[in-house]
Amino acid sequence: MALQWMILGYVVAAEAAIVLLLTLPSPKLVKSQIVSLVSLLLQPATGIVPFAAFQIMDLYWKNEHRLMCTSGECTAAERDRYEKTIYKAQRNFVLCVSACLLYWTMYRICKYHKEIKELEEAEKRYKDL
Repeated sequence: MALQWMILGYVVAAEAAIVLLLTLPSPKLVKSQIVSLVSLLLQPATGIVPFAAFQIMDLYWKNEHRLMCTSGECTAAERDRYEKTIYKAQRNFVLCVSACLLYWTMYRICKYHKEIKELEEAEKRYKDL
């Protein structure tokens, strides 16, 4: 199970780096090359969204079927273990949501750049008329 979270963590880190690269100011030619490369990567990277959704469903199922340790019958070690699993689940939920949001952000940035390029080309055509 830890391998899935490690993979998702690496994906989120890569997505964050790509979003940072997309949002940094750069010359128009370089920006268009970066956007076209990221646009090519978006199609295969779509698989991260259902993967993250499955992980969220897994977290929900585990949360519903987790043994509760809220009464006074629990030892300190059991209570610490219970709290640790809750914190891990919260961290993993944030990781899944981050993966989906960063993917959506990359998609929207690429789409906006393409729309701006199309509008600039249309403006250029109208000026030439």
